[in-house]
Amino acid sequence: MKSIVRSIVLSCILFAHAVCAEPSAQAETRVYKKAGDRELRLHIEKPADWKATDKRPAIVFFFGGGWVGGTPEQFRPQSEYFAGRGIVGIRVEYRTIPKGEKGPPLVCCADAKSAMRYVRGHAAELGVDPARIAAAGGSAGGHLAAFTALVPGLDDPADDLKISCKPDALLLFNPVFNNGPGQWGHERVGERFREFSPAHNIAKGAPPTIVFLGDSDKLIGVPVLREYEAAMKAAGARCDAHVYPGAGHGFFNKDPHKSQTIEESDKFLVSLGWLKAAQAK
Repeated sequence: MKSIVRSIVLSCILFAHAVCAEPSAQAETRVYKKAGDRELRLHIEKPADWKATDKRPAIVFFFGGGWVGGTPEQFRPQSEYFAGRGIVGIRVEYRTIPKGEKGPPLVCCADAKSAMRYVRGHAAELGVDPARIAAAGGSAGGHLAAFTALVPGLDDPADDLKISCKPDALLLFNPVFNNGPGQWGHERVGERFREFSPAHNIAKGAPPTIVFLGDSDKLIGVPVLREYEAAMKAAGARCDAHVYPGAGHGFFNKDPHKSQTIEESDKFLVSLGWLKAAQAK
């Protein structure tokens, strides 16, 4: 009964976000990086009782779009929900691959690491605990989140490499985290796939991870997830895999799966000690 009540409450919260055109009263925008004449921004949702002196957990969200499109609005409902739970939600603008280019997502990867470094480097201003910063993302954004955690190199030369870009936890929504032969993204990265593919860089010390996938996803098969899960566990890392029957790519931002995946993400963060268990009303 409690789980049903929680799902109803989540659905109501998400519906309210969907119909509200104005940004949250606690929203803030910051420039984390300049790339040429373009300013790249973070869209930040803060808890109502936020103070700069806080040391709260944070989740940094990367949107999906095949590395060629997308918008930070994709994860606004999730960011606002977790701000309501006491977490600082941060949605990242990053450069996408320019139209017509067939090569790898170099700018995407560099910007993702820059964003993570900015959040950790400015944790004191953001009211964030630098040891409790998660990365999250969907599809190509899931790749970028996992990339910041697992894959060395491809940093922006202007970054301060003394600041770690590695998140302390991962929340991945149908992520394209295997870019090896025969998998999504391989046509862009080619023989350089090991420089980009999180699945080929899993090692001891990988952060605790939760992954959501539909079993009707035409881009990422369930066997890809199971191989990733096995590799994580072989490295001594936690990997919670959730597979949803009949769900396709991008399922996580459509009801009822939106509220379901947020609820599971909430439970995951509770299990890490980042949140207190929500009380059903």
